[in-house]
Amino acid sequence: MPLSEHEQRMLEQIESALYAEDPKFAHAVRSTNPQVHYKRRIVKAAFGFVVGVCTLMAGLVINAGTATIAVSVTGFLLMVVSCVWALTSWKRMTGVGDEAAPPQGGDGRQADPAKPAKAGFMERMEERWRRRTEGD
Repeated sequence: MPLSEHEQRMLEQIESALYAEDPKFAHAVRSTNPQVHYKRRIVKAAFGFVVGVCTLMAGLVINAGTATIAVSVTGFLLMVVSCVWALTSWKRMTGVGDEAAPPQGGDGRQADPAKPAKAGFMERMEERWRRRTEGD
């Protein structure tokens, strides 16, 4: 939702006041790219995955009975957690899956009936009944 002209002016005033008050902080905030943070998390997750593979292999190599199973399971879990962490960071970095739900009115119906979303069976039936009774 775009900002109104009044809101844009207010935002510009706040920004200029921040620059006047603390220019170092304002420059640091403006120059920070959130994608760098997510790339760093992906690299850490890749390192965790490699450590998990090594732990899994170490668990397969040692002959200590139940310790073998515990070490192998720990390595596998570390691999899974690292993959999930890397995938969530990747999704946040690229913006995949951030599609917003269609706007709805106060009664739960869509605001724009010309663009139907994936409505459930009952919503589609109610819409058909409403069109029939209104004579459309």
